[in-house]
Amino acid sequence: MTGNIATVGYGLAAIGPGIGIGIIVGKTAEAMARQPELRGQLQTTMFIGIAFTEILTLLAIVTGFIF
Repeated sequence: MTGNIATVGYGLAAIGPGIGIGIIVGKTAEAMARQPELRGQLQTTMFIGIAFTEILTLLAIVTGFIF
């Protein structure tokens, strides 16, 4: 029973960051459409945001394995 609950927890840990990355990429695409001259700067900021979001995902999954 413990393994099944952990599996559901891992799935839930991946849903939130997946939504977060979708929002980050969507807003960046919207900003690039409005101001194309800032494309490079916006992409850099987007990739940093994606990296932080992925770190939160990995932290949630690793915490599940530890506990």
